[in-house]
This record gives sequence, C-alpha cells and structure tokens, in this order.
Amino acid sequence: MTSIAGKLARQNERAEGMGTNKNAVKFCNQDYSTLKTQCLQKGRLFEDDTFPAGSSSLGFNILGPNSSETQGVVWKRPKELCKNPCFIDNGATRTDICQGQLGDCWLMAAIASLTLDQEILARVVPPGQSFQENYAGIFHFQFWQFGDWIDVVIDDKLPTRNGKLVFVHSSQGSEFWSALLEKAYAKLNGCYEALSGGSATEGFEDFTGGISEKYELKNAPSYLFKVIQRALQLGSLLACAIEVREKIKTECGKTVELVRLRNPWGNVEWTGPWSDSSGEWNRILPEEKAKLVNVAEDGEFWMAFSDFLQSFATLEICNLTPDTLTSDKLSYWNHYQFSGQWKVGSTAGGCLNFPATFCSNPQYAIKLEDVDDDPFDGEDRCTLLVGLMQKDGRKQKKLGIELNYIGFTIFKVSGSGGRGGRTDVHLGQEVLLRNSPVARNGSFINAREACTRFHLPPGEYIIIPSTFDANMQGSFLLRVFTEKQAIARSFKCIFQPKLLQSHTDPDFKTLFNQTAGNKSEVSVFQLIQVLNNILSRTGFSLNTCRDIVSLLDKDGNGKLNLEELHVLWQKIQKYLEVFQSVDTDNSGTMSTHEMREALAKAGFQVNNAVLQAIVSRYAGPDFSINFDSFVSCLIRLEMLYSESLFLRPLLHRCF
Repeated sequence: MTSIAGKLARQNERAEGMGTNKNAVKFCNQDYSTLKTQCLQKGRLFEDDTFPAGSSSLGFNILGPNSSETQGVVWKRPKELCKNPCFIDNGATRTDICQGQLGDCWLMAAIASLTLDQEILARVVPPGQSFQENYAGIFHFQFWQFGDWIDVVIDDKLPTRNGKLVFVHSSQGSEFWSALLEKAYAKLNGCYEALSGGSATEGFEDFTGGISEKYELKNAPSYLFKVIQRALQLGSLLACAIEVREKIKTECGKTVELVRLRNPWGNVEWTGPWSDSSGEWNRILPEEKAKLVNVAEDGEFWMAFSDFLQSFATLEICNLTPDTLTSDKLSYWNHYQFSGQWKVGSTAGGCLNFPATFCSNPQYAIKLEDVDDDPFDGEDRCTLLVGLMQKDGRKQKKLGIELNYIGFTIFKVSGSGGRGGRTDVHLGQEVLLRNSPVARNGSFINAREACTRFHLPPGEYIIIPSTFDANMQGSFLLRVFTEKQAIARSFKCIFQPKLLQSHTDPDFKTLFNQTAGNKSEVSVFQLIQVLNNILSRTGFSLNTCRDIVSLLDKDGNGKLNLEELHVLWQKIQKYLEVFQSVDTDNSGTMSTHEMREALAKAGFQVNNAVLQAIVSRYAGPDFSINFDSFVSCLIRLEMLYSESLFLRPLLHRCF
C-alpha cells in the first residue's frame, strides 16, 4: 500500500499545481528561498552537498576522477575569478554563451536561442538573482523534465583551470548566468559529462516543455511551408542545421516564398538571393521592401524557401504548450500526457515482431472529433503530434545503460472491433493481430524521443508505445498534441463479477459434512485439506486459504459455513476454467503476459500499474504464475473491489 499511497500523493500534488512552472518540484528536496535565508542568517556562503565541487560532479569516463582531462581543475566562485561578477549584464544575449571543453554545443545552441525570447528565458532563469544584493553563493534554475517542471538549486562554485572557466563562459568573462545554468542542468542529469552529445531540440524541450518534430529537408513534404507558417502562428521555436553544398541559383518569379532566419551565434549570414544587399529587393515595391529588409550584420537574413530546402539539411520545430505562451495573437495546441513503464513480464511486450506479447504493452485511447480549420492537403483530417520519450537516459550514462529502441503504433478502433464502442478496455490479440495499424512513427530509434506528425480522419484510436525488443525495461512519457480538442485517456480498473448459481450441489454438501463434522464450519487448515484433496495437482498454500476466508467469512469468526464454502467452490471452478483456457500447454502455469487476458475472462479489467504490481507479487523467477497464485490474486482483487468504498477510487486514481 505504500507505493499506492505514494502515487496517490503525487497525483494529488499534481492536481493542485505541483510540477508546473509556477510551482516546480524541488530537486533533491532543496528549497531555494529557505536555504538562502539560512545562509544569510548564518553569514556563510551556500555549499551544495548534493552536487559537490569534486570529481563525481565532473564525470565518469572522459571526465572521470583519473582522467587527464580533469587534472588541474579547481572549483572557484565567480568572485574569486573577477572583481565585479555579474549574473546578467544588460540583458541576456547570445554573446553570453561561449562553449568550453564539453561536447554540449547542442545545449549552447538552445541557450543562445533562448535569449531571443525573454519571457521564455525568465521561466528557466528566475529573475532577481545577483552577485550583489543578498548574495549567498546560491542560485536556482528551472527545467522541464518528463512532464514536470523541476527547480534545481546550486552553489556558484565552477570548474576552472589556470583561472579560466573550463566549460561555458561569456565572451566578457564577467557574466555568469550561462555557466551557472549549465551547472544546474549538469546536476539535474548527474554530472557535466552526461551533457555530452545531443540535439538542440532536446534543450528546447527542457527549457519550454514543448514537443519537437524533425524534418529531413531532402524529403520534405510538399506542404512544409504551410507547416512553418502554422508553427509560427502557434508560437513554436524553429531550428535548422546547415549542410555545405555547391552554390545554387534561384529564379525570381512573380511570387516567391521567403523564410527569415537568424544565426544564434552571431554575424555570419546568407549572401545569396534575397540576402540583405541582394538585387532581388529592387524588383519589389518600395513599401514592401521597407517592411521586410533590415540591412545589418546582426545574424538575421531572408532567403527563398527553395534555397532553404537545398542549403539546409534538417528543420526541427519545438511546439509549445499553452502555459508557455502569453500572447493573445497566438493559437494554442491542446496537449495530453501519460507516464508509463515497460516492465519485464507484464508490460514490456516489444513491437509487432513479437505477436505473443505485443498486446501486453501499455495502451492509450484518443478520440478525434473536429477536423482542422485549414488542412494542409485540403482533406478533412485531424492533425496530431505524438511523441514518445524515454526517461532518464542521460542519468543512466554513467551506469553504462544504453537507450532503448522505441516507437509507437496506432490502431483505429471501430464500434464492432471487439470493444463494443468502449474506450476503457485493453485491446487483446483477437483485435490487434487481426487488424493493421493505421499509423506508426517509422523506424524504432535509440533516441530520447520519437515524434511524428499525423493527419488522421475523425474517430477513435489506440496508441501503443513499445520498445523494439520484448522484455526491455524502461519508463516513458507519451504526449499527444492536437490542433482541435480531443478526448485522451489511459485505462481504468473495472470489475464485472460473473454471476454464480445459488443452489448447493448435494455431493458438495456431503463433502462439507464429512470435513466439518458436527461443527457446520471449516477452519482455514481444514480448507487447505479440502481443496488439495479435490484439486490434487494444484496445491493451495496457507496464505491463499487465509485470503479466501477473509473474503468470504461474513460473520468474522475465521471459518466458512456451507453456503460460504459453496460460493468459494463455484469461484474456484470458474477460475480453473479461465486458467486452463490460457494454460494451453497443460503445464500448470501461465505466462505473465497472459495474465491480463486471464483477468479479463475472470471479470477484471486492470491497467498497467495494477498488472505490473500483480506480476511483481505473484510471478516466479521465470515469469510464470501457477494456479494457487492465480486464485490468490483474484481473491485479493475481489477484496479490494468489493469490500472497501475507499479503495475503489484509490485504485482508479493510482492505477
């Protein structure tokens, strides 16, 4: 019950706003305001023992304790490096970010782009921090991580060598917000070395909570320009990567699609057609030119969309959540998110290459009703972005744990497709393996996130996230962004008891009288004897029989009378019928991946967390479940569902 209570507490906190940017989760349970006040009262500078100024915070391999790369590193505070350090000097700009010796240029690009939007920057870098007023050597930053905003507290000791910062630094050398932000992000991910290697969109997501999609421009869809226009209307962040090519020429026609870009690193600009000083601007009306052209070496420039497609390799779009945007002029995505787990033996079913276990993967339902107002291809479709993100990949680097290959599959649900129009029933093999998926994310990838844009007809769909191989452990966050409001849900726990006959079999009555004698009741020890005599191959345990008595003993005397024992016998006959239907090899056990189907036949629809708890409690080391464990599980489930009004909503909310 401890894990159940913990989940309930976290859900209650989330319902009250915990995990939002305005009420972020405190990383390592450190409260910035409390710690700073304590330091000021005691007249000392903050020292962070959860991320100490030592080798463990630097790295584990290239930056490990015995590496030559870390020799001579000394941790110093900014006031030890310059006379008048500044947190932010005259506003945060891209020139504040210079990459150091760490391979995190992806993070630097994201930070530099962050300076272009001061409102978004303020969500990551809380204002009011300074090296002058109330300085206590403590700072804090906020990052989005797998569905929650996290407030990370750090001290201001930074790695240096020969009096210079080893990692991120400003061009002036006296501004420290970017170096401290990098340190906070390193703490969140375990160490500095964990930040090596990545993409700018990962930084975008962790700075905004948005969802990113990627386009290979050599295979760009015909409507990509419209996608870009729509992304700008939704306040999205866009990033592109260049690929060196031969010089190209563009024909100037009557109508030209133009895109405006900005190099976050500084002054290098496009010098081809439609650049700041190109002759193409002389061919348009002066008033149009005045609106668009700003001749300055500021890193911003125009270029023809056709040139953009040929000159750049990729376009990445980070679509933002409504809480990030404050302008009334912008449209907003609707977004839904679900946290889940792939657990070996229960919900780690692998991809469709594993038909015996694929159906055991977590499933999420979404109902699309309203079509887009302005569809890209002219068809009445519903736009949705689906992103599957595996958790804690950077933290696990130091443990040598690689990312899983992940992906997702989408099935359309018809009213007669085995669900009867319901959206609260986990789909089994009889439905999924008879129908082809209507969409999928493409190839399974060993990246933090797999995200794809879809245009689907209105209807009900099931999204199934999975690893490529079966029995791969991991935690994930599934997010769905839709242009129009949709209905999205995971599955609840449902109990539909099977009706049992009420009359007592004469032969059973005779058996009861032989066992109970003149006491008209059987104890738990007599119950073991009765059941094991009747079902000699099964072998019931004392714990199972105690659970049985707890469920059926209505007068509380710890024994079962004739009527109660007969109800039990009918239950066991039903349970045995269900068990044998899935024990196809007559081994006396079932696979844990068959447990959900068996529970459904017994009247229980359980969701992923309940199934995972069942497998953890009742499965053997080979992930098999015998009949005794099966009966014990069903008896306990009945007790939870039928005896306690408190536990019903608890189960629904926690599982």
